[in-house]
Amino acid sequence: MINSTSRPNVLLITVDEWPGQLLGCAGHPVIETPTLDALARSGTRFRRAYSECPVCVPARRTLMTGQNPRAHGDRIFQGKLKMPSVPTLADAFVGAGYQAYAVGKLHVYPPRARIGFHDVMLAEEGRQVDGMIDDYEQFLAERGYAGRQFMHGMGNNEYVWRNWHLPEDTHPTNWQTETAARMIKRRDPTRPGFWYVSYTHPHPPLAPLRDYLERYAGRTMDAAAEGDWSGDSNSLAPVLDYVRRHWAHFTSEQVADIRRAFYALCTHIDHQLRILIGTLREEGLLDDTIILFTSDHGDMLGDHRLFAKRLMYEKSANIPMILSPGRFAENAARQIDNRLVGLQDVMPTLLDLCGIPVPTSCTGRSMLKGDKRSTLYGECVEELEATRMQHDGRHKLIWYPAGNQQQLFDIEDDPLEQRNLIDSIDHQNIRRELTDGLIAELYGSDLDYIRDGELAGFSATTKMSTHDRDLYLQRGLQYPPPRG
Repeated sequence: MINSTSRPNVLLITVDEWPGQLLGCAGHPVIETPTLDALARSGTRFRRAYSECPVCVPARRTLMTGQNPRAHGDRIFQGKLKMPSVPTLADAFVGAGYQAYAVGKLHVYPPRARIGFHDVMLAEEGRQVDGMIDDYEQFLAERGYAGRQFMHGMGNNEYVWRNWHLPEDTHPTNWQTETAARMIKRRDPTRPGFWYVSYTHPHPPLAPLRDYLERYAGRTMDAAAEGDWSGDSNSLAPVLDYVRRHWAHFTSEQVADIRRAFYALCTHIDHQLRILIGTLREEGLLDDTIILFTSDHGDMLGDHRLFAKRLMYEKSANIPMILSPGRFAENAARQIDNRLVGLQDVMPTLLDLCGIPVPTSCTGRSMLKGDKRSTLYGECVEELEATRMQHDGRHKLIWYPAGNQQQLFDIEDDPLEQRNLIDSIDHQNIRRELTDGLIAELYGSDLDYIRDGELAGFSATTKMSTHDRDLYLQRGLQYPPPRG
């Protein structure tokens, strides 16, 4: 794909829990993303980009290995599972003579594993696994705020919100940006660079800077979607009923405020990206740098009275995917590409653009070649919480093995997934094709839920028991370091 003799630098930017719909360039009526909108105008935005397993650890394994969950071995969220013995994205770049640095959230085990990078500056959301103190926490200590990252009181998996409690330059988004900019400025000038910047937000805790929270304070927010299938809780798949019961206490006004805080975190990141782009420009690198922006997964944010990830609906599984290849690919500017792509495609795409051989272990494919997939399979969790997806680019089949619940959506005509077409006479041929394709993808424990070549699932007559998902990952005063 290279049309120049120079070797491109690569800036790969990921965010955590950012839905693909939350972009101004995607037509969102409220969110402000001027930087990402400009980046999309300079490159290609992939509308049908998905997280094959929309939860943190499996998604990041997919991104860093170019493998789907079946290949890399995690569709559950195994926090202490080591990376598979295959070349990582960093390995491939380093093997081709690149310098490779990462800043932010890696979410690998052990936490200090560099997975091929020459160096990593970590911000792991307060996780002190095996006694590890990350680099962001050390920075706070040096500033006189040891252990005070979470003294705002907000939790990692909840939606209570308030403004950031420390000086602006100590916010994780600011630290990640400045640290990445310093790494770019400290590069080895004799080699091209691969820089991976992994922001921890807009994933909760919802503690944005006051300026960004005030930016959305007086705005009319977009309403949460409701579907013809989502009104009756008694008819929902067990995992949907479980998630809904947990978040049922939020009123529509509270959901609007949650979105304000979430959007504030997004716009903050968007503005900070200008510092990275400005650093590249001032260092004379911007014209020679490929930029790719994406997320590990999204967040339901109240649509259908659901929150968080792990689901195959658009708000959870559809992700932003913006590629600005500059002069290293022809006819890429101002393009919208409707092909089905996933996180497994990031590695082969970037390697292809840089003229680096793609490891045979990769299941993904280059997003800039004509080899387009006809369907994309998604999966997340097992047993009662299992959800599976088969997508043909327009129609999406979702299957919940527990209770054998099935849904069919026309994403082109119904992007908010408000009309379940599973029983529509006009869509039975599509249902059959997607069902057959999904069955062909199943493996492991899922094979027990097929009978005579059909999806049978398993009986789920009792409700899933709720537990406190608000506070079970709550952080406290982290100095001295916690024992657990």
